[in-house]
Amino acid sequence: MFETVKNEDFMILSVAMDADVEAARPWIEAVSPDFIPLIDQNHLLSSLYNMFNVPQAVWIDETGRVVRPVETGGSLDVVKEFDQAIPGYKPEVAERAARAKSAYIEAVKDWALNGTASPHLFSPDAARERVPAMTAEIATAHSKFQLGQYLKRNGRADEAEAIFAECRELHPDSWNIYRETTGRTATGLAAGEEFWARVKALGDKQYYFTIDMEGMPN
Repeated sequence: MFETVKNEDFMILSVAMDADVEAARPWIEAVSPDFIPLIDQNHLLSSLYNMFNVPQAVWIDETGRVVRPVETGGSLDVVKEFDQAIPGYKPEVAERAARAKSAYIEAVKDWALNGTASPHLFSPDAARERVPAMTAEIATAHSKFQLGQYLKRNGRADEAEAIFAECRELHPDSWNIYRETTGRTATGLAAGEEFWARVKALGDKQYYFTIDMEGMPN
């Protein structure tokens, strides 16, 4: 997408939420993108923009104004429909998710090409209304996560784990914090039995929030 619309007024910053640089490095090197790839070991971006999952996106115009606050970057809430017997998504679910991602990418392209004329931008008031609320508990969880990362990198793993447990309790909705502070599968993903039990426990609560965009599939 970036290759088709890149211009002097448009840039993508792709930020991996990985405490372990080596978890993200192979993906970045394989693509060797023209846009800017970063690795956020301390989740500073999550803290600044109140992000709690991936992929999430925020649109910022050339004046520094947020024209679309934090939202799911084109992913539908289909995680609970993952069929572990396959394992994967049934064709109709995968097709619906693909249509949503395509629609989101087309919206980004429209903004890159048409700027303020794009119909996908929010007014300042509408954008402000959609900024996710930052509570004292969430802010504390972000700060303590950074402390835990410092302790872990300096060989104080037991202290770090205690801090991480507190982070998960303070901000139970943060899948970013959860993924970085829990067990991994053999492939390095935080998607084992504990993860799926946590997903199922959501009930009617969304894993990915609905994207507030005209034409976006549900």
